[in-house]
Amino acid sequence: MRLYRSIAKGDPMYILYGGDFTRAPLVQWVLEEGKIEYELRKVDIMNGEHRSERFLAINPAGLVPVLITPEGNVLYEVAALMLYLADRHQISDLAPLSTDPDRGLFLSAVFHIAADIQSEMKRFHFPHRFSLRSEDNAGIQELAKSLVLSRLDVLNTRLSQTGPYALGNRFSLADFYLCFWIAYLDRKAVCQHFSAIATLYDLVRSRASAASYLEETERMANTYATMMKKQPDGVIT
Repeated sequence: MRLYRSIAKGDPMYILYGGDFTRAPLVQWVLEEGKIEYELRKVDIMNGEHRSERFLAINPAGLVPVLITPEGNVLYEVAALMLYLADRHQISDLAPLSTDPDRGLFLSAVFHIAADIQSEMKRFHFPHRFSLRSEDNAGIQELAKSLVLSRLDVLNTRLSQTGPYALGNRFSLADFYLCFWIAYLDRKAVCQHFSAIATLYDLVRSRASAASYLEETERMANTYATMMKKQPDGVIT
């Protein structure tokens, strides 16, 4: 099926635009955990397909992933997509319901990862988007990495006190979300330095439903790191 088939209101399933080196696996994982029918359409961001006129007609921000709902609504921002799907389909094993006492802690964890971890990971992987001069890219990367590590230090302390998961003994999508970004860091060094995060990563990676996604993310991270060494001025526009 073509990547840009027109979307008709009332389509019976979700359509997810994703692909390699995107955050789409986070959304795919929720869809599959909830046994929700969906179609994946790959966007080749390595060749700038996310900046094409046809894709920008779907999401003018040029961001991937994008989720088309069965009603035809176009949604983006990965944390919002995960929460939307878990809430709409009441996947309480991944996201406490609004009446659940754990809901506040859950939202706090998810938005902390989105605002304070994910945002700096973007600067780390796409320094050219935040600099006016290519010679500044390495400095932006170093600053972003140091900020991520400082925030992981805080999370590690919390997990060591109240873990092993973000919600204590209860697994949630917040744990998978954090581990996705750990996979895109120097995960061995991170896990050696932060013991509680290492425990969390091992627990999440041992889940049958999460293992293949984290393994693939690790492979993507290794490939991307190699490409960045060869193209320090930017791999993806």
